[in-house]
Amino acid sequence: MFKESPIIRRVSRQIMVGNVPVGGGAPITVQSMTNTLTTDVDATVAQINALEAVGADIVRVSVPTMDAAEAFRAIKKQVNVPLVADIHFDYRIALKVAEYGADCLRINPGNIGRIDRVRSVVECARDNNIPIRIGVNGGSLEKDIQEKYTEPTAEALLESAMRHVDILDKLNFHEFKVSVKASDVFLAVESYKLLAKQIDNPLHLGITEAGGLRSGSVKSSVGLGILLAQGIGDTIRISLAADPIEEIKVGFDILKSLKLRSRGINLIACPSCSRQEFDVVATVNALEQRIEDIMTPMDVSIIGCIVNGPGEAMVSDLGLTGSSKKSGFYLDGIRQKERFDNNNLVDQLEQRIRAKAHAINEREDEKNKIDFKSVD
Repeated sequence: MFKESPIIRRVSRQIMVGNVPVGGGAPITVQSMTNTLTTDVDATVAQINALEAVGADIVRVSVPTMDAAEAFRAIKKQVNVPLVADIHFDYRIALKVAEYGADCLRINPGNIGRIDRVRSVVECARDNNIPIRIGVNGGSLEKDIQEKYTEPTAEALLESAMRHVDILDKLNFHEFKVSVKASDVFLAVESYKLLAKQIDNPLHLGITEAGGLRSGSVKSSVGLGILLAQGIGDTIRISLAADPIEEIKVGFDILKSLKLRSRGINLIACPSCSRQEFDVVATVNALEQRIEDIMTPMDVSIIGCIVNGPGEAMVSDLGLTGSSKKSGFYLDGIRQKERFDNNNLVDQLEQRIRAKAHAINEREDEKNKIDFKSVD
């Protein structure tokens, strides 16, 4: 089995979104977007903090009005995670949120208006060390591009993106990332593949308007999985008609499955069958809810019988292999004398997982202390 990801990532330049590096070999970041009214400061702050708690590296906030810009100022003072301000049309809003500490501006230079207005935004971003995200969407292409191609195509999305890229290049501004999102998986994948050959800026991946929790997660996993497996992508957003917290969870699950990032417990569980010696589905569902707060990377296998159980357990940090009345327990691939009562598996597993996480964290802390002393 692969211990490390075999994926060779596309070489890209690096930008900083607040204190978070994007591109240039940095870990692929996971982000989401608030769906509260930005003018409701308390609700928006609460949602941002909840997103950070489940692992969000970056959070985007829509700023459609000057009132929202004033709210953004108050929000920014109360959160720690970097914030991207999402702005369309009114360049004055971009100038205001830049003044208020936005960590990134999501704009399309082409819809800001006259070149002097675009130049004002770019110069403000440059003066405040704020990067820009160019966000092209298959559902909102420029009128002339729509007329030229008659429908969204990968070439149409590429042309739109390069039009905005050229504007920033002419203004000698290079601290930007680009997205070319579409709701169609094949269209999005082909658009990103074309764009990846044209520029070396970081790419923000997403299947836009992907759908509800289940269908949207599947579409996003397929589309982003294709691109990430080819080394394309520096930051991702899973666009779901669901609680934004689910976007972060799905994003990390995608990266974990490709071994591109490790965060939290990677549960390896069988779908269950008549061979199972305990209720695998109920055990996994209950355990998953119990250990959501654990961010220490670990592989935990929960297999209901001895057919595949030992093999999975031997390559996991912790493993459970179903057996009559009491199931076998593995630690670091080694079968333990201790056996778990099938009537109380969730409590026993949670206890051992937390103990293992604590031991790993202590070991890492000690290693970091030693490394720090060696630098001194």
